[in-house]
Amino acid sequence: MIITISGPPGSGKTSVARLVARHLSADLISAGSFFRKIASDIGISVVELNRKAESDFSIDSKLDSEILRMVLEARDENRNVIVESHIAGWLLREYSTFSIYLNAPVQERARRISIRDKISFNEALLEIFRREFSHYTRFMHYYGIDITDISLFDLSINTKSMKPEEIASLIENFISLSLKTA
Repeated sequence: MIITISGPPGSGKTSVARLVARHLSADLISAGSFFRKIASDIGISVVELNRKAESDFSIDSKLDSEILRMVLEARDENRNVIVESHIAGWLLREYSTFSIYLNAPVQERARRISIRDKISFNEALLEIFRREFSHYTRFMHYYGIDITDISLFDLSINTKSMKPEEIASLIENFISLSLKTA
């Protein structure tokens, strides 16, 4: 199986993807982790790297090519893989067995990011707005993807009032039921 988990910053993608991967004995491919590592390696913030990627497609292209290579390798080796990425659901649509979209109200996502990154709520909120604007314009320009259109996803979850374990369990139950009825 190839399962994509997409959504905006602070929606819980990475936390949930780790749990689902562990529970399903699947490999985890985290575009968010790769992107944060690139930013760290060159000594800039994620927001700054997003800004840089707006005018330098090679950043996204290199990342997306590497993720696709890893997905195809897992598929060829018959391994289950979870791909966590803002746009995995769109980019890997033809390869994914299940595509999941996570979201939460922006205030909740800012609260989570402020705790995770040890920044103020207002800084987190501003970071979300900057990243989402960058994602929307970049992905529309480079890929023709409208990230506000989530109609292609098999399951969409509002994660506001849920713990990562509950979300992972919901996804796993959805997958299990879908496989039984297929």
